[in-house]
Amino acid sequence: MATPAIRTFRRLEGLFCVYKPVGVHWKLVRDTIETNLLKGVNASPPPVPHEVRFLEGSSDEAEAPRGLSVYAASLPALSKHPLVTGPEFQHIRVGVGHRLDASSSGVLVLAVGNGNRALNDLYNTRTTRDYTLDCEFGTATHDFSPTGRVVERSTYGHITQDKLERVTAMLEGANQKALKLYSNVDMNSQEAYELAVQGLLGPDGKSAPILTGLRCMHFQPPRFTLEVQCLNESQRYLRKVVHEIGLELRSTAVCKGVRRTRDGFFTLQDALTRHHWSAADVMRAVYNYHSSKKDRKRPQLLIERPVLGASVGKVTAAQQSETSEDVSAGGAR
Repeated sequence: MATPAIRTFRRLEGLFCVYKPVGVHWKLVRDTIETNLLKGVNASPPPVPHEVRFLEGSSDEAEAPRGLSVYAASLPALSKHPLVTGPEFQHIRVGVGHRLDASSSGVLVLAVGNGNRALNDLYNTRTTRDYTLDCEFGTATHDFSPTGRVVERSTYGHITQDKLERVTAMLEGANQKALKLYSNVDMNSQEAYELAVQGLLGPDGKSAPILTGLRCMHFQPPRFTLEVQCLNESQRYLRKVVHEIGLELRSTAVCKGVRRTRDGFFTLQDALTRHHWSAADVMRAVYNYHSSKKDRKRPQLLIERPVLGASVGKVTAAQQSETSEDVSAGGAR
């Protein structure tokens, strides 16, 4: 018979996501959640089993027979008490999906128990991730980060939003060609169209970073904000892209902040903030994940048929998802 701790752990198995604050290493996030889950699972210790023991009895009656008098009693087995054996769960392994460096924030996907297998499947799929990049013209650093050593300063008064959008469109077009190059599928086939509609058109396995979408969301020099949709990226690569955009505009630029707004089907709306990293909140998040997974598996009744001559590149570009509202993150402990 399963104990309360085992039943609680089974309800925790699956995928969920949290909001990683800026300045916190992903290992600290994982360790904090592991500790909270252990506390939640072991909060209801199993009942102490009882065992039958024969105890010596005493009798004051004059007619009692001589010799030892014993009686049977049911007593708790102290050798199996939680204070002796310790908590039932000593360790809970929490897996981490696509990681974020300490300077970045946003959606971080985690897994518990058998959810680690689903996490490996998420790694092997060609689902994209969305980022919001807060950038600034006029400065270049040696490592493309705002805390790096400044190597160059430049003017930016000649930059307009139209010029910035032309550069982003050029980069997006070059990456669309790379996406088709790395995809092992005929671009004129029905398979390519269906993969593009589902947002799954991309390379098999690892490849160079690819930007499947890039657009300017806000422009107020020297500040500007970019929305990026990409595959096989790293946060350092995204900062380097901002640096290259500055060079293309005859200026310099540095990325002030990187925030992931979507990882696969996990968005900011699904992310748990630091004050909700408890076992109960994780349990609800995992339940929502399983419910949404069932909904995604339901067959669609209406299937849109492709138009002859339709461009797969245009379909892919149309798959960009709107950025969700920001989730305020608490400070690191």
